[in-house]
Amino acid sequence: MKKLITVLTTICLSACSIFGIRSANEPHYQVLTEEGAIQIRHYPSLVVAQTEVNADYKNASGLAFQRLAGYIFGNNKKQQAITMTAPVIQQQQAEKLTMTAPVMQQKSGAVWVMTFMLPQGYTLSTAPEPLDSAVLIQETPNKKVATLRYTGSLSEQGIEQKSAELTDWLSHQHYQTISPPRSAAYDPPWTLPFLRRNEVHIDIE
Repeated sequence: MKKLITVLTTICLSACSIFGIRSANEPHYQVLTEEGAIQIRHYPSLVVAQTEVNADYKNASGLAFQRLAGYIFGNNKKQQAITMTAPVIQQQQAEKLTMTAPVMQQKSGAVWVMTFMLPQGYTLSTAPEPLDSAVLIQETPNKKVATLRYTGSLSEQGIEQKSAELTDWLSHQHYQTISPPRSAAYDPPWTLPFLRRNEVHIDIE
């Protein structure tokens, strides 16, 4: 099954060549404000597939993507293939704490959450039920999102740097943030870095 998922993932993502040609659908949104590489957007409510992985950024990215790719390629109760969409969203959750004795706490590792947006038209009732219990189907509310677009390799350090840049801009513009930053990737890993479309997203009031 893993080999099949890998092959199907490669075929699907080959729609985006190393030259940066994208064919994956994106969710519709309205641009409310724009300043350079920064946009304030309004997104409608969306149905998404989501999974959590407790690991470092690189390992979490690979495992989470494999789970979600398996779901959209048919690892669901309807054995139904779902069209790949962009972007792939990833964000780090607060580190989990485990209780020890005597009364102390220790970190148990970073938790990364990856999200695939399902194509428009799916609802919670019509989206196929995952066979993998680690994949959850959820509905996100409509919201205003601040985004910062950039190119280059997608790395944890780059995400942190651009998140700080967007957070600083929002603070100077007196926007109230209501979510942690998250990464949005629009291209497969083999796309030439200077042609990649990466973004950082932060929900705002």
